[in-house]
Amino acid sequence: MTRRTPLALTLATCLAPTHALADDEVIHRLAWLAGCWEQGVGESLTQEQWMAPRGGTMMGMSRTVSNGATVAFEFLRIEERNGRLFYIANPSGQPEAEFAQSDLSDSSVTFSDPTHDFPQRIQYRLLEDGSIMARIEGESRGETRGVDFPMRRGRCE
Repeated sequence: MTRRTPLALTLATCLAPTHALADDEVIHRLAWLAGCWEQGVGESLTQEQWMAPRGGTMMGMSRTVSNGATVAFEFLRIEERNGRLFYIANPSGQPEAEFAQSDLSDSSVTFSDPTHDFPQRIQYRLLEDGSIMARIEGESRGETRGVDFPMRRGRCE
């Protein structure tokens, strides 16, 4: 008697990637960033969500809701190109901006673009308590300034 393989199993096998995940990809060093993060200040809540590294990319999104209305949003991605990471942001319908990796460790990453208006640097750091500190910084109107965004793990909703 001949055993038949279920069609779903056959399709899943055919559609499965033909290679294992490349654990040596640089982007896997940012696995700690994957998940949902939030920061609440008064009547405002900022949520940021990152998909796990896969296929050389991490996809993310962010929104800030204040007094029941969305006041800012951003579509984000981090992608690896030839062993270097790039942060690409589309904030609140503005033109896309790209920042190149300028520093990377197992608990932090900094992206820079000295030609961008503000910010010129974007940093994410994993803190000892499991929270993260996101920071934007650079020159604006002739002054150096920075803005910190302390975030803790949040619910993905």
